Formats: sequence, C-alpha cells, structure tokens
Amino acid sequence: MSSGATMTVAGRLSAATSMLPAPLAVVDLDAFDHNADTLVGRAHGRPIRVATKSLRSRPLIERALNRSGFQGLMCFSVHEALWWARSGQHDIMVAYPSVDVSALDDLAGDQTLKTAVTVMIDSVEHVDFIAREVTGHEGLRVAVDVDASLRVAGAHLGVRRSPTRTAAQVETVIRRALERGLEVVGLMFYDAQIAGLPDTSIAVRRVKAWSDQDLRSRRTQIVAAARALTPLVFVNGGGTGSLEVTGRDVSLTELAAGSGLYAPTLFDGYDGLLLEPAAFFATPVVRRPADGVVTAYGGGYVASGPPGWSRVAAPVEGQGLTLLKSEGTGEVQTPLKGAAADRLSLGDRVWFRHAKAGELAERFTQFALLSGDEIVGAAATYRGEGQCFG
Repeated sequence: MSSGATMTVAGRLSAATSMLPAPLAVVDLDAFDHNADTLVGRAHGRPIRVATKSLRSRPLIERALNRSGFQGLMCFSVHEALWWARSGQHDIMVAYPSVDVSALDDLAGDQTLKTAVTVMIDSVEHVDFIAREVTGHEGLRVAVDVDASLRVAGAHLGVRRSPTRTAAQVETVIRRALERGLEVVGLMFYDAQIAGLPDTSIAVRRVKAWSDQDLRSRRTQIVAAARALTPLVFVNGGGTGSLEVTGRDVSLTELAAGSGLYAPTLFDGYDGLLLEPAAFFATPVVRRPADGVVTAYGGGYVASGPPGWSRVAAPVEGQGLTLLKSEGTGEVQTPLKGAAADRLSLGDRVWFRHAKAGELAERFTQFALLSGDEIVGAAATYRGEGQCFG
C-alpha cells in the first residue's frame, strides 16, 4: 500500500470510493489475491474447486479460476451450473442434490452440457427420483454426497446433509445409480464441523482433531469401496476452514473453498488461517437520534446459519463505533454508538464486514474493485447479471 497504509481501513475505503454513491460494496483485489495464495499454500498441492456460492460474482470467480492451484467449479444449483456450462466452463460439480426436473431435463437433453456438469446424489431415493422424473437421464454424470459428520455417543456433530454414511451404504447408492444408467464419477465429503467451526476453545480443537481422525479412516474405506464399483474422476473434501487439515488425506483428489477469498468475519477465529478481509460494504449516516449515536441507512444483511451475533455484519475496526445490542443491524436502519458518532456528519460512510461471504452479493448488483488506494473497476454480481439461483 502507499499512503493508504497510514489510514484506517475505513478511511482508506472512504477516500477511494468518495466519488461513488452509497450504499456500496467493495472487494479489495490485493487482499483477494493474497487470500487465494494463502488457500493454495494450505492445500498440500491439491487443486481447489471454487465454491461459487461463496463469491456469486462471475468476474471474481474467473479471477480465482485463472490463478494457479484452482480448478473447476462447485455450484449450488443446476440452473447455475447450466449458466456456467453455456459460458464455456467444462468442469462443474453441483454440490447439492436437486429435484428441479426442468433444469435436470435441460442438462440431460444436451450432450455438451451433460459432459460438463456433474450433479449430486445422496440416496437411493434420489437416484430413483432422477430415473423416474428426468427424461434422458441415462449417462448423467453424478457424484455421491457422503455424510462427513462426527457421531459421538448418539450426538451428531456437523451439518445435516447426506443420509449415506458407511461404505456399505455408498455401495448401495452407487449400484442403484449404475443400474439406472447414471455415470458415477465422484464422491464428496464436506466436513462442516471442521471447516465451518472457528477454533474458540481447547474443547473445539479436540473435537475437530477427533473428527478428522474418524473421517480419515472412514473416507479411506468408502473411497476404496467406491473405486471397486466405478472409476472415480474426483474425490472432493474440505472447505476454507479445513484445507490445512483435510488436505493431508491422500484419499482426496481435490479440495473446495471460496469463502476465504473474501475473508468474512466468520473466519477471524481460525488458528493459523491468516486471511486479509477483502469484502466490505458501506452505508451512509442518515440521522442522529441522540448524542453519541448515529443511524446508518439499511445494513441488515444477516447471514444464514444458527441465529445469533455471529451472523450479524460488524462495523470495520478503527471507526470507533459499535452496534446497539437492542437493535443490531436493521432492514432499513442500523443505529451505532461510540465516541466517533458525534464527529460524523450526515452522508458520512460507515463500513462493515459481512459475517459470511457470497450472501453479501445478493444485496448489490456490483462490487467496486479496489487495488492499492484506487478503484480500478467493477465486478457484476450474479444479481447484477440478472441471475438469482436461490
């Protein structure tokens, strides 16, 4: 950085965007590229499939894809995968099972698309649904989503995803898929209890280590069983928060990440994960309800997941402002308090970081792109391109 190095982050962002109207969102390309290098450096030489839901901006997804160490797309809907395939991408995996028959019909009816896109299955029930509902399903490329959660004394640690967990269950799903004419080309293991859980205590670190050990043993058995039935093109695992750990497993051929490129607040608490915040949004001060308090326009961009303060956008540090616990961030207004409030004027900007990554893109049609201390362009979001994939 040049002169911006002497400024607060918020001051640097405000100076660079002074000619742009607010509310607005910014991606710092220098931080984005730093984070990309950091993720690749933690992946143990395995390629990283870009999780598109975590970016939701085609130019920024392509920026990641064009960097060494990234390969292929992990989409979150079949419609999204079709959109990418029609634009020329040919290594696309849909990470979530779909019952969108119209989109699956479009995929099955076009051989070029069929070759480019792999859809997810996680049960015999879903295999039978595709075989029953999708015209021309024969030859569809599919992967099996395997439950990667930890089970301890009846407790379930991790997200509720696939019902398929054991090698025997995976074999049953693969056999049914092959019987129905599907082409089984991959496996996916998303270790949410490792990738999505900050290192907040010794107990959490122990659970994550235990989970990795359990999953590594189970994954080895499952991959061997699957390879005995079908030639696998990929075995995918991990996420931004688990690349360093999960990437050591030799049974995996690739990893997945996306959120770490923006480095939202949920990744502030991971041991050894040295990311730089790259995505920000600003909203202007519109009223002053009391001494020591200002109110900013909008800002209620609450992230998905378990409700609580960890899902609320946070004011960027160094502004001397905090949220009011009685209100938090609101749909139309966000009050803030602090010593700096009385120094702010109407129209001044308050800068925030979102709790999660790609969800911020649903609030804006584009990101202003920052390099050094200057805005160097803009990147349309999915929303800005008129795309809404759910």
